[in-house]
Amino acid sequence: MDKDQRLPRRTFQEEIFDQLGQDICSGRFDSGDVLPPEPVLCERFRVSRIVVREAVKSLAAKGILEVRRKTGTVVLPRDQWHLFDPDVIGWYSRSATIDERFVADLMELRRVIEPAAARLAAAKASQADREAIREAYNRMVKSAGVKKDYVPADLAFHNAILTACHNQFLWQMHSALSVILRTSFVISSRVPQGPRKSLSLHEDLCAGIESGNPDAAEQAVLKLIKRAEDDLANAIAALPDEHGQAAEQ
Repeated sequence: MDKDQRLPRRTFQEEIFDQLGQDICSGRFDSGDVLPPEPVLCERFRVSRIVVREAVKSLAAKGILEVRRKTGTVVLPRDQWHLFDPDVIGWYSRSATIDERFVADLMELRRVIEPAAARLAAAKASQADREAIREAYNRMVKSAGVKKDYVPADLAFHNAILTACHNQFLWQMHSALSVILRTSFVISSRVPQGPRKSLSLHEDLCAGIESGNPDAAEQAVLKLIKRAEDDLANAIAALPDEHGQAAEQ
């Protein structure tokens, strides 16, 4: 890789912030737990107290932690976390364990938003919008066997649909929705052949929008979400429990 194209090296603060966030979202520290004292964290990460405090401050800004006098640094209830935050969502999706309630709520939100967005796109998409959606779908087909390429292609497809809605309020939700969709895609892509098996459903959605048929587009996206729910359930079942055993199918 060319030197100018290398990713910038993360600071110690960023590394600790990321690791603690991952520890919390994976359940290593649960709601109400008190983090180890500063000296212990300093020893664990081999950094100064200032670095630890800055990392904790960043996590507190996301609603995850609260520093309490005499008590220490406490993990807050999950309903206080900034769940639309890209870092929080990223920690969840990288977790070796998946919170089933989190996944259920995620899919419920998709069912609330995406069918309406599909209908709007079918009714309001311009020719340029339809071409962008088709182009994104073609990228998905080409990258179906490559996980690192497929998830961005899948996300671009759904983002093109949001753009085609031509609704300023829906577009304002674009960043949050993108994070939600990416998380769903990352988890469900763990299922072998999952991306390939969902391509025909994406094709149906694309065709519904191209033909200007809101009913067809809505039905296609509902089937797509159902498929994603099944893939997520399979991904969860394949994860090892605390004894290292996968759940029985």
